[in-house]
Amino acid sequence: MATTTEPDAGLGPLQLLTLARWLSPAFPTGGFAWSHGLEQAARDGTVRDAPTLEDWLNAVLRHGAGRTDAILIGAAHRAGEGDLRHLADLASALAPSRERRAEAAGQGAAFAGTLRALHGWTIPDMPFPLVLGRAARLGGLPARPVAEVALQAFATTLVQAGQRLMPLGQTAAQGILLRLAPTCADVAGAVELGPDEIGSCAVAIDLCSMRHEVLEPRIFRS
Repeated sequence: MATTTEPDAGLGPLQLLTLARWLSPAFPTGGFAWSHGLEQAARDGTVRDAPTLEDWLNAVLRHGAGRTDAILIGAAHRAGEGDLRHLADLASALAPSRERRAEAAGQGAAFAGTLRALHGWTIPDMPFPLVLGRAARLGGLPARPVAEVALQAFATTLVQAGQRLMPLGQTAAQGILLRLAPTCADVAGAVELGPDEIGSCAVAIDLCSMRHEVLEPRIFRS
């Protein structure tokens, strides 16, 4: 049976290890294959070095998918079984492009499939933040630290994409993640908001995602 916890509760040792495993690059979600429109921004020259990448990721987290994902994680954590389908439809409708929809759906299906195989949980294929929120509920993990680590993992994936797209050394990459950590912690507070409070203002990021669909040659799927 699922164990529920308060959104701002801390993690126990086994919960911490579970979360670290779920959001590790080794967990088979295929996150490395997606750039969230960053590849198009790098090709345009909008994102070309550590400062511009940091600005881009800060916008993604605060004004784009980061905040939206945090709200969806919290909503899935609180949701009853009957609400999940509605949330899945909403999350899919929020995707601004075909590739962004495929990014969320593909990672979510891979994550859900692995969790079903490992734990026997009844988790449908849904966009990734919903699967994560639901898994946290079933595993007894509180929503807020899950969102904090998920946002940092999201930023880490995009920083690693940036290292493949522009001259960016390991130390500079880790410096970006260090400075973005407070942003991840702050934005994770949105787990307490409801779906009606979802809203984004990341137009340039969304446009890059749309334009990436016809970019050739390319490395990433989004």
